[in-house]
Amino acid sequence: MARIALDAMGGDLAPAAPVAAALLAARELGAGHTLQLVGRTAAVREQLDAQLAAAADRDTLSAAAARFELIDAPDVIEMTDKPSVAIRGKPNSSMAVGIRLQAEGKSDAFVSAGNTGAQMAASTFVLRLHEGLTRPAIATVFPTARQPVVVLDAGANVDCSAKELVQFARLGSVYARDILGRADPAVGLLSIGEEPEKGNAAVKEAHQLLLGAGLNFIGNVEGRDIPHGACDRGPVDVVVCDGFTGNVLLKFYESVAPMLFGMLAKAGVTREQLGAVVHAMDYAKYGGAPLLGVKGVSIICHGKSSPEAIKNGILAGLRAVESGMSRHIEEQLAP
Repeated sequence: MARIALDAMGGDLAPAAPVAAALLAARELGAGHTLQLVGRTAAVREQLDAQLAAAADRDTLSAAAARFELIDAPDVIEMTDKPSVAIRGKPNSSMAVGIRLQAEGKSDAFVSAGNTGAQMAASTFVLRLHEGLTRPAIATVFPTARQPVVVLDAGANVDCSAKELVQFARLGSVYARDILGRADPAVGLLSIGEEPEKGNAAVKEAHQLLLGAGLNFIGNVEGRDIPHGACDRGPVDVVVCDGFTGNVLLKFYESVAPMLFGMLAKAGVTREQLGAVVHAMDYAKYGGAPLLGVKGVSIICHGKSSPEAIKNGILAGLRAVESGMSRHIEEQLAP
């Protein structure tokens, strides 16, 4: 049984989108799992009642929603707030309360579409990092022509040392095994060339360290390899980079599909005709990005996430709990 805490006040479309996401998740979660809606109880209850009243399967859904736990949190962290607000300024926010539930043993995972910096700060401060780590990393799943790859860091750390890049490789390998089902994940280090001597100082040093890290390290990969999900040495499951590079890559990647679909639409091609291609490039199906390295499960969703995307973030949190991902990370980092 898993208890998933959802930030009902987090995101540009809250509380409507998180509540809708909870109802979508209720249709898929087994009866043994519990959703904890954390936020201003009156606003959450009002939204929940309105959406249940409008649902076609109201009776069935109401029975599922009866298992929700509504946990009051009077404060809201705004998207413009500084990360430190989550720790010191608004300790009774939906984000702070939701993350503390895990630390107190009352919840197993936290999901939010709220302020990313605040979620990172609160998760790191409250849940703490696994031994041996200096920083957490955001792991983002990228669709490819082969099968999805996980890229990290995708924005938590602008500058990284070589040792931190190796730590990210270990985190990504556990994620690829536990969540993506890759038995022996192939790890690539993002650089400007496949040769070991290519890249900045941190990348060149990380390459040498990864050779002796006990991982399935296949060497440097280039940006062009990611859409293919493979390089000339074979498939790639994990791509490691600093957060500056990863976030630039993520934002660029997110813009490609809408641009292509827009161009095809002008040429008379419909989304229905594209079928599986549209589905494969839909970021909503991947939900959120886990903050790897904290002692627990913290799923970060985009601020403008749809209910479908947040729902999939909830399911991603469930998979992380059921797979024992945090425990496996601890084992991977053990000396």
